[in-house]
Amino acid sequence: MSAASDISEKPKRGFRPELKTVGPLLALLLLVLLGISLNENFMSYSNLTNVLARSSFIGIIAIGATFVITAGGIDLSVGSMAAVIAGLMIMVMNWLIPTMGIGWGVVLAGMLAGILLGGVAGTFNGLMITRGRIEAFIVTLGTMGIFRSLVTFLANGGTLSLNFDVADVYRPVYYDGLLGVPYPIIVFALVAIGGEILMRRTAFGRHCAAIGSNEQVARYSSINVDNVRMLTYILQGVLVGVAVLLYVPRLGSASSTTGVLWELEAIAGVIIGGTTLKGGYGRIWGTVVGVVILGLIGNILNLQSLISPYLNGAFQGVIIILAVLLQRSKRT
Repeated sequence: MSAASDISEKPKRGFRPELKTVGPLLALLLLVLLGISLNENFMSYSNLTNVLARSSFIGIIAIGATFVITAGGIDLSVGSMAAVIAGLMIMVMNWLIPTMGIGWGVVLAGMLAGILLGGVAGTFNGLMITRGRIEAFIVTLGTMGIFRSLVTFLANGGTLSLNFDVADVYRPVYYDGLLGVPYPIIVFALVAIGGEILMRRTAFGRHCAAIGSNEQVARYSSINVDNVRMLTYILQGVLVGVAVLLYVPRLGSASSTTGVLWELEAIAGVIIGGTTLKGGYGRIWGTVVGVVILGLIGNILNLQSLISPYLNGAFQGVIIILAVLLQRSKRT
């Protein structure tokens, strides 16, 4: 049989996009069309920038969660971590006022403290998981309670408030922007671009996927599994710190309710975006789409007053269950 006939007998393969690739984009498109049909103000510039700015906190955290989950881990402590970082940032800035005065020096010191605190918290989680050999679920469940209790203790059961004058200096970080685009959206976009490059174009991203796919094979392939996994938790902590830098100027306060259910929203955004919950496959751009989908769902429900905003968490929980169910059915 000739080579030509062999080729002719092979089935022709056209462009057939996978559902897991186009699914999130299709869902986003349908959601936008639904919003336009329900409310004429949905596509207004102010509404869309408001949704994206509010989603930026969760989006930045979710990008870190994408690396953690791709490597086969989980972090349930990010909401509580954000609360304690916000509280300590506020305390640091208030403490520095007598020595540094009121100005950008105090604000920058608070920002640096927030990023460092996030790195420390992420390092602690990573050490307990990689060196302590404790399951990630148990470690982060424990630190979730620790961090939440710490901020409640620091606030004495109430609220930690930033000095009003410093809050006025800090306020533009959330409410102002560049060329009409709020700073939180710009930072979110930059973090997403950096995360996509790190996931797709570096050995670190490939190692995360390899570890999540099969940890034992990754070890046989000379990948330092513990170091890579540690770095994912450090990256997660640092990005929680970055998100808090943008969140604090919005309200200028922190309490025991700060960051409640942020871990649920972050994980939901990651899973909706197509990242496999059991690890081995992750998409940063998919996570961005997933987070925007969650933000738009909440926005549509609020604009139409269809349900109480207190039920948003219930919808997110249902979405997580359905997304995991779809992933499992695909594998089956």
